[in-house]
Amino acid sequence: MLKDEHTATELEPWIRLHRLAGIGLLGKHALLRRYGTPDGVLGSDDPAVVKPDLFRKACVKLESAIETDLLWAERPGHGILAFSDPRYPEVLKQIADPPLLLYVRGIIDVLNSSQVAIVGSRNATPYGRHVAAAIASGLAACQVTTTSGLALGIDAAAHQGAINGNGVTIAVAAHGLGEVYPRRHRRLAERICGSGAMVSEFPLGFAPRPAHFPRRNRLISGLSLGTVVVEANRRSGSLITARCAAEQNREVFAIPGPVHSPQSHGCHDLIRQGAKLVESLEHILEEIPAIRQPGPAETEGSEPDRSEFNCLLEFMGYEPVTVDVLVARSGLTAEEVSSMLLRMEVNGCVVSCPGGEYLQVPKNSIEKA
Repeated sequence: MLKDEHTATELEPWIRLHRLAGIGLLGKHALLRRYGTPDGVLGSDDPAVVKPDLFRKACVKLESAIETDLLWAERPGHGILAFSDPRYPEVLKQIADPPLLLYVRGIIDVLNSSQVAIVGSRNATPYGRHVAAAIASGLAACQVTTTSGLALGIDAAAHQGAINGNGVTIAVAAHGLGEVYPRRHRRLAERICGSGAMVSEFPLGFAPRPAHFPRRNRLISGLSLGTVVVEANRRSGSLITARCAAEQNREVFAIPGPVHSPQSHGCHDLIRQGAKLVESLEHILEEIPAIRQPGPAETEGSEPDRSEFNCLLEFMGYEPVTVDVLVARSGLTAEEVSSMLLRMEVNGCVVSCPGGEYLQVPKNSIEKA
């Protein structure tokens, strides 16, 4: 819903400037710095704005679109944030080219929460999906929002992992929020909006086109304190997100994988280029001081003790095992096993090993620690 901070009358010039063709985003920011407000820009005689008939014709075509945007923003669970809105995410203002407007479905306030992006291949392996879901679930336990792009594979697993961990997740779209892409994720999108949000800089009616995805990726990293790449081949769009994160002075993390898997090559390249190698949730948390890790007093009583994990520990034995093996032995879902393993790792019951395997830590070694 529209809030008192920006009424429909105040939003209208922002929408008009945002939708105006013929001027790039950086150019629009430069004009705003010069003239102060969208009204000042639109009313100026600046050569960048006043072009032979282009401006007037464009404005006439905008009227219907502006009305559509404002009506959409009036609906429950919808909102449009202008750059000057106090609810506009502060961390996003720090990037070189923040959007003038953000279209939001869901809970607007979550945009200012502490976020970590999890991205990766659409053609994810079971290992990659397990890892993405487990990291997102662990972030949820630390009150950290998982941000991703709602794509198939790693993105979807990350969103689902956050939801399964009773956490918050944000999906950044490469299209207008009048639709969901891919369509098969419509139900997932509804779940995301129930406790988190979908967000896009693209106005209503904009379809998902190839050129939109790199622009979307800079917002995924721009909203986040760090970006984790779980799986990526050397041509993956996830590497664009990682590059954007580095350019925005945000942390970049990569999950190692099997050396012969093409889905590991992009991550291994990132690690060679200086990305932080991640084998556990702690490797992420220790690199981002702004994320407050729960202390012993907070986790006591909320985290299950070792006895509650005994059933899964019995299925593990004392040899390294994969999530798939534990799923087959226990009858639990992959998401349930991944979530339990993450909490067990935090509690010191298990350690993660190369290749996506987990090893039980003998009880006496924990007591001595």
